[in-house]
Amino acid sequence: MSGLVGRLRAAFGGKTEPAGLPEGMRIYAVGDIHGRDDLLDELMARIEQDARSAPFNRNILIFLGDYVDRGLQSKQVLDRLTAAGPAGFERVFLKGNHEQALLQFLSDAGFGKTWKYYGGLETLHSYGITELTLSDDPADFERARERFNDILPEAHRHFLEMLQLSAEFGGYFFAHAGVRPGVPLHRQIEEDLLWIREDFLESSSRYGKVVVHGHTPREEVVLRPNRIGVDTGAYMTGVLTALVLEGEAKRFLQTGDLPLAVAG
Repeated sequence: MSGLVGRLRAAFGGKTEPAGLPEGMRIYAVGDIHGRDDLLDELMARIEQDARSAPFNRNILIFLGDYVDRGLQSKQVLDRLTAAGPAGFERVFLKGNHEQALLQFLSDAGFGKTWKYYGGLETLHSYGITELTLSDDPADFERARERFNDILPEAHRHFLEMLQLSAEFGGYFFAHAGVRPGVPLHRQIEEDLLWIREDFLESSSRYGKVVVHGHTPREEVVLRPNRIGVDTGAYMTGVLTALVLEGEAKRFLQTGDLPLAVAG
C-alpha cells in the first residue's frame, strides 16, 4: 500500500526524494545540437576524457533531440550519430520536435514552407539541396522533397524513424521538451514530450523523478527541484552542454570555457 501511495503522490505533485542513479552508473545527457557538428565533436572529446579520468561500470550517453535544423551541419551531425559510438558507452537517442518536422516534410511538401523558416533550409543545404534558397514556389518544395527522399542516406532515415520519446534511469526522466504536469510519466503523450513549454517550464509540480530536458534555449543551464534544462542554444551561442549524473551528484561539461561543476 505504501508503494502505491508513493507512486500516486509522485504522479500528482507530492514530495520526492533527492534524485540519484544506481551505484556504478554515470549518465551524460547532451542538449540540443541543432546542426553544430563542430561543437558536438568538441563536447564528445571532453566526455570521453571525463569518462577515462574516473571509470564507471556503465557510461550512458543520452541525446535529448533536435540534432538537425538551424545550424549548417545537420548531415554531418547525423553522420556522426549513426556511426559507431565511442567504446565503452551505451547510447540513447531521443526524438526532438525538429526531427518530427524533418520527417513530416519527407512525406508532405506542403509543410515545407513552415519547415524552411523553422531551420529546415539549413538542413537541406547540408545535404546539397538548394532549390528553396530563393523560392517559395510549391513546385520547388515538391522537387526538394523528392530529391531529399532520393539522397537521404538510409542510415539517417532509419535513425530518425526509430528515435525514442523518453527514457528513465534511477531518479531521472529524460524527454526532449518536458512533461505535462498532473499526468503520470508513463501516460505522457508525444505532443507534450516534443513540444511543451510554458505549462511545464512554469510549473513547480513534482513528477516522482527529476525531468531532464532541452527544447527551450537559455544562456545558462536551468536547475530546478523538479527539472534540469540543458539547452544552451548551441547554434546561437556556441555552447553545447552535457549534464553529468553520478549517484546524487550532478555537474556539467560544455564547449568553450572550462567545464562547469555543480554540487549534487
